[in-house]
Amino acid sequence: MRKSYSGEFKAKVVLEILKEEKTISQIASEYGIHPNQLLKWKKEAIRSLAEVLEDGRRKSDKEKETLKNKIQELYAEIGELTTKLNWLKKNLALSWTRAERIELVDFENRELPLTVQAEMLSLNRSSLYYKPVPPSPMEIAIKHEIDRIYTEDPYMGSRPITAILNREGFSISRPTVQKYMREMGISAIRPGPNLSRRNHEHKVYPYLLRGVKASFPNHIWGTDITYIRLRKGWLYLVAFLDWFSRYVVAWELDCTLEVDFVLEALHRALRIGKPEIANSDQGSQFTSQRYTTVLLGNEIKISMDGRGRAMDNIFTERLWRTVKYQEVYINDYTSPREARLGLAKFFEKYNNYRPHQALKNLTPAEVYFGNYTLKDFQ
Repeated sequence: MRKSYSGEFKAKVVLEILKEEKTISQIASEYGIHPNQLLKWKKEAIRSLAEVLEDGRRKSDKEKETLKNKIQELYAEIGELTTKLNWLKKNLALSWTRAERIELVDFENRELPLTVQAEMLSLNRSSLYYKPVPPSPMEIAIKHEIDRIYTEDPYMGSRPITAILNREGFSISRPTVQKYMREMGISAIRPGPNLSRRNHEHKVYPYLLRGVKASFPNHIWGTDITYIRLRKGWLYLVAFLDWFSRYVVAWELDCTLEVDFVLEALHRALRIGKPEIANSDQGSQFTSQRYTTVLLGNEIKISMDGRGRAMDNIFTERLWRTVKYQEVYINDYTSPREARLGLAKFFEKYNNYRPHQALKNLTPAEVYFGNYTLKDFQ
């Protein structure tokens, strides 16, 4: 029998998620609930919070009557929707990632069985009954070591990393290392085609920065995602970096590689400034229509790394090395909340206190918000 959860229980679990004292995987394992269901509850709670804060006003009788009429109109359209449903079922699998389709599953809907939902969303029904299991200590240890090796030498691919891991006492195959690297969102940096994992249904934009040098604040922003280790798991960090000033305009953490946290950081960054060009790799988050629509809507040119990525992404790679060696590796984060607080302090210091030799010992914030151009640093 499918479990039904009370609103009070959901509120309790969502509150535990928002405290960020445990990872989503840990909470899912404790309660025996799929991580995607927990993320869905979290989104619903945040979405409904705005309604709760809307002065607690009830809908007027007129609004209720309008709603009633609208419902009747919708019933009249059922015939048309039946035809459209077949089209939707056919194309949904091509337009949405598997993770995005899983988020649409309603595990508590008793009128629409999981069998039907799985068929409509082109999902394997058995995968929906997966009982969440937190990553093993061995998996965590291996991923942390892959992160350390990769940060020290981002040109290193899965083959040498596998050799190093086995030399260090980890018995692991290259396919497993490749799998872990994909899950961590990393791949070796080397001249040649960009090997980042992307959705081939998404449009890829051309690279615009060959021979171009950042010449003033908000000329070029670069963005990327990196792996942040925790004692019992990991998170993902995205940042938007102004290439001219080295100023971190905005950043965000999340437990998944879905596009939502990238959009959150992007919207926060655009409240501070707006670049002429936004550069990224061809990862699915950055080729997503939801992401590119925001950029195009703000008249920002989109550039995506192709050949020559090793040199093109140097500013972001340097930032990740600094973040990890000077913050992450020396602080053994025990929870997502601890990681968020630690990184917030680090970026505050990085932007506003630490001088950069390349900036004539000015801070990134002084250059970003100052009236500087390339001539001032030549």
